[in-house]
Amino acid sequence: MRIPFTKMHGAGNDFVVIDERSGAFGLTPAQFAWIADRRRGIGCDQVILLQADRQAEVFVRFVNSDGSEAGACGNGSRCVAALVSAETGRGEVSMRTLGGRLTASMLGPYSARVDLGEPRLDWRDIPLSEPADTLHVELGGQEAVACSMGNPHATLFVDDLDAVDVAGLGARLEWHPMFPQGANIGFAQRLSDTALRLLVWERGAGLTLACGSGACATLVNAHRRGLVGRRAEIEMPGGVLEVEWTQAGRVLLTGPVASAFTGSLALGDLPA
Repeated sequence: MRIPFTKMHGAGNDFVVIDERSGAFGLTPAQFAWIADRRRGIGCDQVILLQADRQAEVFVRFVNSDGSEAGACGNGSRCVAALVSAETGRGEVSMRTLGGRLTASMLGPYSARVDLGEPRLDWRDIPLSEPADTLHVELGGQEAVACSMGNPHATLFVDDLDAVDVAGLGARLEWHPMFPQGANIGFAQRLSDTALRLLVWERGAGLTLACGSGACATLVNAHRRGLVGRRAEIEMPGGVLEVEWTQAGRVLLTGPVASAFTGSLALGDLPA
């Protein structure tokens, strides 16, 4: 049996998309990790599974490069929207994820916007392991702002991003005891009233060229701190994402989408 796939990315945040709407392939965490491996497999930050759904056009699962599962992915959702929109010819796509129901819109052949819903700001909803002011979360000598965008996020605001050991500190804080489910750790530098520079250590994936839900969490947390307005450009190594926290409380993520190539995997070639 062969497994067709599409390799896609949003601002360099790359995905292997596998269509299971006609039936699941039964892949294991070890097999997902092999697919994501950049030397032995195809290589990606996350594997995306498309599954049939009665409440939306598609149910979407996001599997990290270590084989664990994520609840939401902003850039991945935009890539799914591009694929489904190309199939249906409709400019708007509804999808369900473990993090909730999402709606995405195509703004052109290579640009998409996804509505990631309302951020969750209470410590119980992120979740944190104990009551805390989510604007000031103490993480072993580091102060972060926490929220959930379908996944737990912690943002550390710094004066000089180049002076921070993002990989070392991100790996140390990803599973800090304050986060019973782990967290995506963002390091953000304010550039202006309408721009932030961001690096994200993603839970289960490590450093990525871009993180859509991380960009959204950063805009929300920066606005809560009074650093920016309700709309800003988020500069990441893979490109620029635009995030708006609307007056209605919804968080909108806009950015590029691209298909790199298609192919197929032989199921028998995957590790057991």
